[in-house]
Amino acid sequence: MTIAVENPATGQVIGTVPDLSADDVAAAARRARAAQPSWHALGYDGRAAVLHRMQRWIVDHTDEVVATICAETGKAYEDALLAEVNYGAAAFGFWAKQAPRYLAETRIRSSQPLVAGKRLVQRYQPLGLVGVIGPWNYPLTNSFGDCIPALAAGNAVLLKPSEVTPLTSLLLAEGLAACGLPDGVFGVVTGRGATGAALVDEVDMVMFTGSTATGRRVAARAAERLIPASLELGGKDPMIVLADADLERAATHAAYYAMFNCGQTCISIERCYVEESVYTAFVALVTAKVAALRQGVPAGPGSVDVGSLSFPPQVDIVDRHVSEALAAGARALTGGVRPEREGHWYPPTVLVDVDHSMAIMREETFGPTLPIMAVRDADEAVRLANDSAYGLCASVFGRDLARAEDVARRLEAGAVTVNDAVVNYTALELPMGGAKPASGIGRRHGKDGITKYCRQQSLLVSRLHLRRDVHTYPYRATRTRAIRSLLGLLNRGRPGRS
Repeated sequence: MTIAVENPATGQVIGTVPDLSADDVAAAARRARAAQPSWHALGYDGRAAVLHRMQRWIVDHTDEVVATICAETGKAYEDALLAEVNYGAAAFGFWAKQAPRYLAETRIRSSQPLVAGKRLVQRYQPLGLVGVIGPWNYPLTNSFGDCIPALAAGNAVLLKPSEVTPLTSLLLAEGLAACGLPDGVFGVVTGRGATGAALVDEVDMVMFTGSTATGRRVAARAAERLIPASLELGGKDPMIVLADADLERAATHAAYYAMFNCGQTCISIERCYVEESVYTAFVALVTAKVAALRQGVPAGPGSVDVGSLSFPPQVDIVDRHVSEALAAGARALTGGVRPEREGHWYPPTVLVDVDHSMAIMREETFGPTLPIMAVRDADEAVRLANDSAYGLCASVFGRDLARAEDVARRLEAGAVTVNDAVVNYTALELPMGGAKPASGIGRRHGKDGITKYCRQQSLLVSRLHLRRDVHTYPYRATRTRAIRSLLGLLNRGRPGRS
């Protein structure tokens, strides 16, 4: 069986991919396991050589990669270039360089007298076969991108991309082969949900990005098999605009990061709270910027600002959230009406007169919408921002950096930016992940972003020792009393202050 891949901006079929069975996935897993030991044996330098070649391949094939991404997602050229190609190229170079440092053996020191004279080491080894289940909104960054640190650590990887956007992964697999990756080390298994379920049954660890509901099912299956799972799930990311904020910058960021990728970004701005003294001015600025956006079928650099939505059911969710909000008293200052046209479209929409009784302020919309709510002060903004099951990202804008940072530190989100938004994701040294279960578990980027693909081993090597340690058999009363006295001295601790 095959799956037809459509261009969501036009509705035209642009390719087909196989809908692989559980047996197909099992066969791919066997090939990957057979290839993994030799890939690991190349060492960091050998693997880095392949990764660096792939970094150059992406740069050299930018036009082809961007065209593929735009065709299967409907996103604007610049969205694909900045958030996908730029990320992918940077990630190959970053993990090639940082894997040896993040996974280096660490010497551990201990105050425990029983291990005196012994060498204590923490080390990392690849898990073996990692499974990645990717989303449709970023087929390079959040799908293929999760494979890069797993490969750098010495694992074999099977990637199950979304059936909506599989072509980018297949193109990048061709690139890896051209760059010298050994056969079988990386495989793309295309298919629907059953293919993803089969993947979880075959791997030693799973990395999943997608909805909270599907993430729960992945986590449950991984738990049944007792394998680790890292999950990046939903977000309802708040933006707080303080009274002293640079309103031009705040409005520019609100318009851009709410509508970027047609709002289909897990860390995009999904709701906005503005101190009431600047609310009217801020809303006017944002509305003018959003109303001026050009939406249409991408046709190269600079052709459109906002493309289409990528996933057909997502249009229904966006339309429902907006329609229900309007029926409950909200107003659309721009957009707000689903167009009748070929493809999957919803216009960039700014909503006011919203509140937390509305789904658009509480549920993940994942579309080109920006609901804006006035608040009395920063305390109310923090309370409302934290009134959510989600806790992925957030942003705060204010000229008084000490105050803005204080507000940021009070937000229940895994990553918070001050006078900026979303760009934190490009800092591969900076870990990111959810602070609440609905937004997932585990981290991307930084040291945690690669050690999660490894098993840890602790080594204790006895170098200086007696032929028989004093604490071993046979027990003797005099020796036990001496050991007790010594342990008492060692564990007495420092006297506290009165």
